Amino acid sequence: MQPKLTLVGAGPGDGELITLKGVRALRQADVVLYDDLTNHTLLDFAPEAALKMYVGKRAGKASFTQEEINELIVRLAQEHGHIVRLKGGDPYVFGRGFEEQAYARQYGIQCEVIPGVSSCIAVPAAQGIPVTSRGISESFWVITGTTRNGELSDDLRLAVQSKATVVVLMGMRKLGELCRLYCQAGRGHLPMAIVQNGTRADEQCVIGQVWNMPTLAAEHGVGAPAVLVIGDVVALHPSYLAESLRNVSMAY
Repeated sequence: MQPKLTLVGAGPGDGELITLKGVRALRQADVVLYDDLTNHTLLDFAPEAALKMYVGKRAGKASFTQEEINELIVRLAQEHGHIVRLKGGDPYVFGRGFEEQAYARQYGIQCEVIPGVSSCIAVPAAQGIPVTSRGISESFWVITGTTRNGELSDDLRLAVQSKATVVVLMGMRKLGELCRLYCQAGRGHLPMAIVQNGTRADEQCVIGQVWNMPTLAAEHGVGAPAVLVIGDVVALHPSYLAESLRNVSMAY
């Protein structure tokens, strides 16, 4: 038995958006450790005899601390063999995948990383929002809305000044504060989207402008998990274009 850890990106939510290489790894798993944001249908790819254990976080409460997960990976790899760590999106995009890999390597465990389709790109794309578009946005930021100290990232204060598209992950708890930051910078008019449960069957999308997004989010009942997208590219969303045309027709 050769202990091994494979970090697998499960994609943004739709079970069909996992990579073929990720599916192959699951089929060879002795143990699958999975998070809340992974589509549970993916567990069907693992052998029936494989141990499947939930180690995610719900309602802000973790079932295991990160330190406990690290230790669990090592122990189960030594006892069972091949551990597949199934993570939503991509394991290296706010997934703490590198931390788990580095810890396992300290114990001589072979490690492999299978990238996943990140929600920061896929969720806006599934809604018809490109994160870059010629003549509109030349680049994009991907920023966490939840830092270790519970405050907004300093990078957001820089991003507000940029013309780039800004994508915020894990940002619903900071929505009001984030929108105030844009308004204080005189950019409250920018188009904004909130996409909850992106690419899943129960996906919900709210489109508006930064200044009124907290109100719209409350009216539509959107919450975590969600991807926030801010920038002129959001105006390319079909519903935003339709609303703009309607407003123009009413003006005339």
